[in-house]
Order: sequence, then C-alpha cells, then structure tokens
Amino acid sequence: MGLLADLATGLVALLHLAFLVLEMFLWDKPFGLKVFRQTPEFARASKALAANQGLYNGFLAAGLAWGLIAGSQPFKVFFLACVIVAGVYGAWSVSRRILWVQALPGAVALALVLASG
Repeated sequence: MGLLADLATGLVALLHLAFLVLEMFLWDKPFGLKVFRQTPEFARASKALAANQGLYNGFLAAGLAWGLIAGSQPFKVFFLACVIVAGVYGAWSVSRRILWVQALPGAVALALVLASG
C-alpha cells in the first residue's frame, strides 16, 4: 500500500509541475490558451497573476517531493491537504474542472497515504 500511496503522491506532484509550466510559461501560448479556454487578450492581461499561481503550484510540487524523499507521512498529508483545499477553492471560484483535475487526485493520494500509515 505504501508504494501505491507514494506513486499517487508522485503523480500529484508531477501534475503540479505541469500546472507550473502551463501557468508560468505557456499561459499566453496557443497550448495554454486551449487548455485554459481563454482569449489572447485575457491571457495577456492576466499573465502576471497566472505566473504567480504557477509558482504556488511549484511550491506544492516541491513539498510533495520533499515528503516523498524524506519518507515523511506528515509532509505528504499536509501538502496533499493543501492541494485539496486549493482544488476545492479553484472549483468554487473558477471552474468545476479544477475539482476533477486537482482536488480528486489529491484526495485519492491522501486516502492512500493515510491508509498506508
């Protein structure tokens, strides 16, 4: 069970690295426009905010990686809980898709971490 929990936690960390790249570097590029379903005008106007958001996603990925490397269940639990809270807030304030793309994988990983503990 521990290996499965670590794999799920690693997947969530990789997702957040992908979010970092999308938000910091691809936000106003064709791929980013398509992923986030936005206009070039909106992307230009919100580019700095998206980069800041991407940086926070990077911190979540770093925290999860730290938990995996250190083998620390409390770190994994804390950062997965942060992922879930961010996903639920994003689903409420921006798009329901965020619930499925961010919060659900975080919740599954958290359940596996807690079950393996």
